[in-house]
This record gives sequence, C-alpha cells and structure tokens, in this order.
Amino acid sequence: MKITVTTLVPAPLPAVWLAYTTPEDIKVWNTASPDWHTTAATVDLRPGGKFSSRMEAKDGSFGFDFAGEYTHIAPHQRIEYVFGDRSGIVEFSESAAGVQVTVTFDGETTHSEAQQRTGWQAILDNFARHVKGKLAAE
Repeated sequence: MKITVTTLVPAPLPAVWLAYTTPEDIKVWNTASPDWHTTAATVDLRPGGKFSSRMEAKDGSFGFDFAGEYTHIAPHQRIEYVFGDRSGIVEFSESAAGVQVTVTFDGETTHSEAQQRTGWQAILDNFARHVKGKLAAE
C-alpha cells in the first residue's frame, strides 16, 4: 500500500530543499509529537548515498533509526530512496503560494494506514512550521 502526505510551505524552493536535506534542520523538524525528538541525522545526498535519522522518545523509553539509501536525486525536484524493503519519494513543486512537498511511501503492517498517515503528516507539518520559522527569523 502506498501512502501519500503533503504540505504547502510558503517559502522559496531553495530554502525548502535545504531545510529538508540538512542534518541540523532535520534534527529540529523530524518528529511526529512533542514527546519525541531526532537526536542525530546524516545525509549523503546522492544516488547510493546513505541517510539516517535517530528518533527517540524524550523519556528514553524507545528509539529507532530511520535509515536507508538514496536511489535518485533531482535537485529541487525529487528525492527517491529505499529503507529496508520499502521505498519513498519526496516531490517538491513550486507555485506562487510556495512549495508543495509531497511524500509517498510504502506502508508497513505493524501500524494501521491511518496511524502511518497521521504520523508522517505530523512530521511534514513540523517541517513546514520549521521552514516558516527560519525565514521569519532571518
């Protein structure tokens, strides 16, 4: 099953791309809820390059690595990757209103489709807030 989430980021495409692909930014926005955080992130943004984000509950009760390999990079347009036996695609589409960021990924069987959609959408919404906040601070 493919699951798609999307958000509109009212910012220039270069700023959106950079925030999505920079480890220091990823550590700020990559969380689905306030009781979780990303403690480490690495990005080798090229086909065959690896990525990893260490996600942990703030109380230390649980953590995991979201990690994989990039399979295709079209700068400022598209990122394709694999993680385990699943794959994902991130698309960036610029318009007058900002940048539409769309993430499509293979669902898994542990959590319901609704749970997965909700979690990934929350992360993408955090991403949009992070980019807006960065631009406001500049």
